[in-house]
Amino acid sequence: MRVLGVDYGDRHIGLALSDPLLITAQPLGAYELTGRDDADRAYFRGLVERHEVSEIVVGDPLRMDGSLGTRAGLTRRFADWLAEAAGRPVALLDERLTTQQALKALDGSRLRGRKKKGWEDRLAAVIILSTYLERKRGESGDRQGD
Repeated sequence: MRVLGVDYGDRHIGLALSDPLLITAQPLGAYELTGRDDADRAYFRGLVERHEVSEIVVGDPLRMDGSLGTRAGLTRRFADWLAEAAGRPVALLDERLTTQQALKALDGSRLRGRKKKGWEDRLAAVIILSTYLERKRGESGDRQGD
């Protein structure tokens, strides 16, 4: 089984997918919400079935002081919707500065405009998923030492 990483935006969603061993994260693509609930549900349901996704992690855009803002509230509503739509558990992961990390990674690229935005979303999803996988490995390593 795999984990799906999600960088949620108002319309554009960056996606990343783990390998079956839950070691690496690769960009999967981007999805533009249609605004039609049935179409968006079908997309995510098909995505998790096609890639054998067992769980989903969504970046949680907390404020720099760790508090919840408007953006975090919208993201949490989306995460609840996604859990129901995809039929998989959804975890939230603090994503502060992931977009800046993604932009920094793209600085030397020749991508511009929409292409750069699409890759920014995907790379942010990869960073979210990679961080989540690292933490899961750390937690399972901690349990093994007990």
